[in-house]
Amino acid sequence: MPAASSVRTAAPFQGHSVVKLGPGEYYVTGRRQEVISTILGSCVSACVRDPAHEVGGMNHFMLPHSDDGRWSGASAAMRFGNLAMERLMNDILKRGGERHRLEVKIFGGGSIGTDPFAIGQRNADYAERYFAQEGMRVLARDLRGRVARRLLYRPACGSAFVQDITMPPPAIIASEAAYAMRLPREAVAGTVEFF
Repeated sequence: MPAASSVRTAAPFQGHSVVKLGPGEYYVTGRRQEVISTILGSCVSACVRDPAHEVGGMNHFMLPHSDDGRWSGASAAMRFGNLAMERLMNDILKRGGERHRLEVKIFGGGSIGTDPFAIGQRNADYAERYFAQEGMRVLARDLRGRVARRLLYRPACGSAFVQDITMPPPAIIASEAAYAMRLPREAVAGTVEFF
C-alpha cells in the first residue's frame, strides 16, 4: 500500500517498474516486478519482507520518535521512525507476512553537511534499537558515515542496491538544511532528551 505521494515511474530498473519514495512515505508490495527507490541523507529506510509470502516494503523516516505524530502543526506521522515502523510492519502482516519470518535491512543515517543535532546518528540508533527490541535480526545494514545514499530494494527477492553519493545533490543539501531549521529549539538551561 503506497503512502499518499509515492510515485510509480515508467523508467524501469532491470525490467522492473520503480516506485519512488520521498521522506515520510512507505510502500508495501507483493508484486514480483517492482523495485522501491529512495535517496537518503540523514533519513533512514527500513526494508522488510516475508520471503515465504513474497510481500515486503520500505519506509523513509526523518526523525526517530514522536508521541503525537505532529510536524509543524500538521499531521505527517510517517516522518517519525516509531510511527513509520509500525505502519510498515502492520501492512506487511496484513498482507500475510508472518513476524517470525521477516527479513530486515536498514540504510541511511548519514551526517550530511552541518548536523548539530546528530539527526543521522539518532535515526540510525533508533532503527537498530527498534529491531533489537522487537527481537528481529538485521541481515544487512549500511548506516551512518558522511555520505548520502541512493537505495533500490526488490521486496520479492530481498535484494538491496546501495550507491554512495559522496557529493550530495543540491536538493538533498537544501532539504537537510530546511529540515534542521524546523527542529524545535531547546533553551540552554532546560533539560534536553536525546534518543
